Amino acid sequence: MTEITELEVDGMTCTNCALSVEKYLKKVGGDDISVNFATKEVRFRNTAGKSLKDLSKGIEQLGYTVIGEKEKTKPATRFSRLEIRLLISTIFTFPLLLHMFLPMVPILHDPIFQLVLSLPVVYIGIRHFGKSAYWSLRSGNTNMDVLIFIGSSAAFIYSAIGTYLYFGTHQVHQYLFYETAATIITLVLVGNWIEEKSVQRTTNSLKQLVAMSKKKAKLVKINLYKEEVVEEVDAEHLLPGDRVLANSGDQIVADGSLVSGDAEVDESLISGESVPVYKEEGDTVVSGSIILSGSIKYKVVKAGKQSTLSRIIELVKDAQSKKPSIQKLGDRVSSVFIPVVVGISLLTFLVSYYAFDIPAQSSIMAAIAVLVISCPCAMGLATPTAVMVGVGKGAKSGVLLKGGETIEKLAKIKTVVFDKTGTLTNGEFKVKNFETYDFDMTVAKNIILHMEKKSSHPIAQTIVKGNPDWFMMPFDYAKFEEVKGKGLIAVDHGGNEFRLGARDWFIGMDEEIPDKDLLLSYCDRVVAGFDIEDRVKEGSRETIAKLNAMGIETVMISGDNEKKCRYVAERIGIKTYFAAQLPEQKLEHIKAYSAKGSTAMVGDGINDAPALSLANVGISLGSATDIAKESADVILLSGQISKVEEAITLGRKTYRTIQQNLFWALAYNVVAIPIAAAGFLSPMIGALSMAFSDVVVVGNSLRLNWRK
Repeated sequence: MTEITELEVDGMTCTNCALSVEKYLKKVGGDDISVNFATKEVRFRNTAGKSLKDLSKGIEQLGYTVIGEKEKTKPATRFSRLEIRLLISTIFTFPLLLHMFLPMVPILHDPIFQLVLSLPVVYIGIRHFGKSAYWSLRSGNTNMDVLIFIGSSAAFIYSAIGTYLYFGTHQVHQYLFYETAATIITLVLVGNWIEEKSVQRTTNSLKQLVAMSKKKAKLVKINLYKEEVVEEVDAEHLLPGDRVLANSGDQIVADGSLVSGDAEVDESLISGESVPVYKEEGDTVVSGSIILSGSIKYKVVKAGKQSTLSRIIELVKDAQSKKPSIQKLGDRVSSVFIPVVVGISLLTFLVSYYAFDIPAQSSIMAAIAVLVISCPCAMGLATPTAVMVGVGKGAKSGVLLKGGETIEKLAKIKTVVFDKTGTLTNGEFKVKNFETYDFDMTVAKNIILHMEKKSSHPIAQTIVKGNPDWFMMPFDYAKFEEVKGKGLIAVDHGGNEFRLGARDWFIGMDEEIPDKDLLLSYCDRVVAGFDIEDRVKEGSRETIAKLNAMGIETVMISGDNEKKCRYVAERIGIKTYFAAQLPEQKLEHIKAYSAKGSTAMVGDGINDAPALSLANVGISLGSATDIAKESADVILLSGQISKVEEAITLGRKTYRTIQQNLFWALAYNVVAIPIAAAGFLSPMIGALSMAFSDVVVVGNSLRLNWRK
C-alpha cells in the first residue's frame, strides 16, 4: 500500500477551505485524504503517483501555501504573516474610526483622506480573503472568505462611488463607509489571530509528543583503540543494533533491550502510570520513557518510525484527522450555508430598499451585516477542536483512540463484552491442588515441567516461570507434538507416551477422570492432575461496578471452562457470562449484542481479533498481540482494566462538547442573521460577534483539558 504523504498547508481558515483542498486531491487521484485546517495538516495516499511539486503547485493555485522543508527549518520570526497583516490593518483602521468621535477635526472627514487610509487595509483584505475566495469559487466550494470579501468590498465600492459623487454634490457623509470596510477586515483578522492562538493550544498534546520524538541520543561507538566513545546524534538516525547510553534525566529515544546498568524509569507517557518502574539488565525499555535515577546502556531494537513513541504519534495524528459522522453533518451544512447566506443578504437589501423604502446606505449596511455575522467559522471549529483536545488528553493518560469517529462510538456504548484471560485476569497462572495417582509426585512434576518448556502457550510459560523447583533431573523426548486446542504429547526414547492437557481430552481413557483443570497421562493412564488459578486483575471489580452505574451492561465471554468463568464472574460482579466459547461463537454473541445496541469488545489475544473487528468499538490492551491491536479502535497502553471506563467517559464528555459547540454555532447564526437583516446590527458589531463565537467554541473545547 502507498505510504501516507504529509503536507503542511497554510492559509486554510475554515471547513470549506479544507474541503477545497480535499476536492482537489480527489480530482488528481489521491486516496485516504484527510485535511485538518486547524492543524494545517494534509494527509493522503498519492496513489496516482503525482510529483509532490505538482501537487503543491495545485494546492497553491487554490490560494493556500504549502510549507516546504526549507520554511520549516527557518528560524522563527518574531511575527507571523497574519500578525503583520493585522498590525498594518489596525494602524490604518484606527484613524478611520476616529472621525466618529472627533467631529471637529476636518481632515478625518475628508473622503480622499479616508480613501487613502483604507487602501492598504483593502489591499490586505484582497490578499488575505479575496485570493482565497476566488480559488474557493473556482473549485466549487464557497468558504467563509467569500462572505468577508463580498461584505468588505461592497462597503468599499459603495464608499468609492460616494467619493466620486462628492466632487459634484459635496454631499459626503451618508455615502462614506470606508471605516466599515476596513473594520470588517481588521476585526476578522483579529478573530483569525485569536482562533489561531486558541487552536494551537488544542494541539499541544501532539506537539509535545512530536517534540519528544526529535531528541538527541548518546550513541556508544568503539574507536580504533577498541575504546568506547560517546557521540551525540539525532534519534531518528539510530539503527537496530546500535547501543545508546542514557543517564538520569535522559529520555529513552528508541525501543530497546537493556544491556548494562539499572535505573528507575518513568513510563507514564506510554502506560499512563506515574509509578516508576525498576529496570535491570535484560529488561526492555520503551521510547518516550524518562530515566529518573541511574545510568543504563541499551541496544536499539526499534527506532525511528518503528518505535513505540512514533507509532503513538501516528495513531494520534490519524485520530485527530478522521472525522466523526457528526462533523460530516457540520461539513454538509457549511457547504450549503454560504450560498444561502449570500441569498439572504441580497434579499435583505432588496426587501429593505424596495419594499420598506429604507435608504440605500442603510439597506446596504444591513445586507453587509448579514454576510459578516453569518461566517460559519464556529461551525467549522466545533468538532475538530474538541476531537484534538479529547484525543490528546486520552494519549496523555495512555488511552489511544484510532479515529475521531471512535469518540462518537464510545459515547453511545450500551454493552461492554470482556474476554477473560489476560483481560479481566492477569494471565499469570498459579498451580494449586496438585495430586498424583499411584505415581511419584517429583517425577510427575519433572515430566510436566519438561513438556511445558517446549510449549509457547501462556499457561505453559507461567508454569515454567512460577515453578523452577520442579526441575529436578534432565529428561529428553524422542518426539514432541502440540495438539491445537487439546494439549501436549511427548514420547520418550523407550516409546512411552505422555499426554498433558485439559480434562475433556482424557474422557474414556480411565473409568474415573479426576476433576482437575490439567491432567498428565502415562501410557493411557492418568497419573497426575492439578488446577490452574488465574489471578483477577486489580481494579476489575471497581471498573465493572462503574460501568454498570453508567447504565452499561457488562458481559464476559471466554473459551475457558464453566468453573473458571463462574469463579471470575463472581469475583468481579459480572452477572452474564458465556464459558467454553470458540472464536466463531464469540462472533455470534457480538453480533447479537450489536443488534440490540452499540457494543464494545475488550480483548488481547489472536482469537479476539475477529470479535474486536466486528464490535462497534474494539478495545485492546497495550500488552495484546499485534493482530489484536490492529483490529481494535482503542488501545489501552497500560493494560489496566480501569482504562476501559476512562475511555468511555472520555468519549462521552468529548462528544457532549462537540454537541455543545455545534449548538452554539447554529444558535448564534439562527439568532444573529434575523437581527442583522432587520438592521439592528452594524457590520462592525457583526465582525466582532463572529470572532467572539469562535472564541466561545474553542474555549469550550479546551475545558476538556481540566475536566476529570
